[in-house]
Amino acid sequence: MRPDQTAGPVPDPLPQAGRPAADASGHWLLARLGKRVLRPGGSAMTTALLGEASLAGADVVEFAPGLGRTAGQILAAGPASYVGVDQDPDAVRRVNAIVEGRGECKLADAAATGLPDESADVVVGEAMLTMQTDRGKAAILAEAVRLLRPGGRYAIHELSLRPDDIDPEVAVAIRRELAKTIKVNARPLSVAEWRALLGQAGLVIGSVRTAEMRLLSLRRNLVDEGPLGLARIVSNLVRQPDARRRVLQMRRTFSAHRDALAAVAIVARKPTTDKPTTEENR
Repeated sequence: MRPDQTAGPVPDPLPQAGRPAADASGHWLLARLGKRVLRPGGSAMTTALLGEASLAGADVVEFAPGLGRTAGQILAAGPASYVGVDQDPDAVRRVNAIVEGRGECKLADAAATGLPDESADVVVGEAMLTMQTDRGKAAILAEAVRLLRPGGRYAIHELSLRPDDIDPEVAVAIRRELAKTIKVNARPLSVAEWRALLGQAGLVIGSVRTAEMRLLSLRRNLVDEGPLGLARIVSNLVRQPDARRRVLQMRRTFSAHRDALAAVAIVARKPTTDKPTTEENR
């Protein structure tokens, strides 16, 4: 069994399981079809991000763990503790089944977790800041900073736009088309904007990785889901025409903007003093 796999029964239903395929959020529709890696940079980027976050012996908080895939990887790294925070009750139940006896998942908003100040060494969030408004992003960042101890790390894996000087009108058009297609108000930023946002929250940028955004490519899914997982997804698409239409629509949108869409993973650090040094801000 790989570290990111989990054993034992996982409770149903999935979030949004009762919604028609035409109305479900894109990521939960894909999960319904059997897709388990729902991150823009794939499993390889998540693995690299967690490695750079230094999880062993750390108190870890994960925002919006969803299916619990990353939670399994975090636990495999040997943290001192794990707490997930998700605002979907179905997701909370699923993650608690995965981390039972080794951690817990709480029903709460990532912008207001209710956890104590400076109670975490690492905060992890994947593919969730992208879905927030500017105000929502700022609130979640502020919460992450509040939770982190000095020297703690905030590790994010998000959708990005490229190049950094992308035409603002093009960026707005892409965001609107993404929101229409995936049924979530997606607001990806350029890498420079992600870096600036973290800096404005008082964090110091550490590592930055980028990758192609190939969430629905056959090659990426063969790597992320494995042959049996990919076969399961294809079989479900064949049997569910409404879902197939949605997925093909999403794939067309991603393909149309493949040159402008990418994945980014950043690990940023909370300074050990109130005022970062000049070197820390570089």
